[in-house]
Amino acid sequence: MAAAVTGLQLSQIEIRSNAAKLLGIDAHVAPGTVLTVMGPSGSGKSTLLGFLGGFLAQAFTASGRVRIDGEDITALAPQSRGAGLLFQDALLFPHMSVLGNLLFALPPTVKTRAAREAAAEQALTEMDLKGFGPRHPDTLSGGQRARVALARTLLSQPRFLLLDEPFSRLDAPLRAQARRLVFSEAQKRTLPVVLVTHDMADAEAADGPVIRIGTPA
Repeated sequence: MAAAVTGLQLSQIEIRSNAAKLLGIDAHVAPGTVLTVMGPSGSGKSTLLGFLGGFLAQAFTASGRVRIDGEDITALAPQSRGAGLLFQDALLFPHMSVLGNLLFALPPTVKTRAAREAAAEQALTEMDLKGFGPRHPDTLSGGQRARVALARTLLSQPRFLLLDEPFSRLDAPLRAQARRLVFSEAQKRTLPVVLVTHDMADAEAADGPVIRIGTPA
C-alpha cells in the first residue's frame, strides 16, 4: 500500500457564487511550507480559506477534497479539522487577560491548571512576551497583539495554518518582523500553510509556490 501523502492536499477545488465559478485550485502544500494565494479584493481568497477551514458562507458552493496527511477532512466540522487561523485583526477576547486568551486555546489533553498555565507562560516566553500574562489586550501594541494571536493559535496544536492577510494592519517594520516569526514557527513545527494576500512582499517572504486568482479591478 502506498504511503499517505504528508502535508495539505487540495484536490480539484472549485468554489462558485450564483453558479459562476469563482476560483479553481489543485495544489499540495508540503509540511513547513507556505502556499500563497494572491488576488485582488473580491476574488475569493477569504472564501477559499472558509472552505478549507469548514466555515464556507452559505452564499457559496464548493467541490473538491481537502486532505491533511492523507486524511480526508472535507466533511468534518471546523473544530475537528485541525486548522489554525490568523486574520487581519488579532481578535483577542477583550474580556480576558492575555493569559486567559492563551488558556482558552489549549486542548483538553492538557488537563491540570498548573500544566495549562505552564504551557501558556512558555508560549509567551517564546514570543518575547514573558510576564505579559496579566495584561489586558487593550494595553498591547499592534505587534504584541499579533504575537499573542500567533501564540494562541499554536497552543491549539493545529495540523495546518490558514492565514487571511494577517500582516496587513501592521506598519512596515512590524510587518516584516511578523512575517519572519509566523513563517519560522510554521517551519519549525512542520505545519503546512495557506496564506491569502494581495501583497507581493508577503509572497516573497513566504518563499513558496504562488497561485494567482481573479483579475485586478
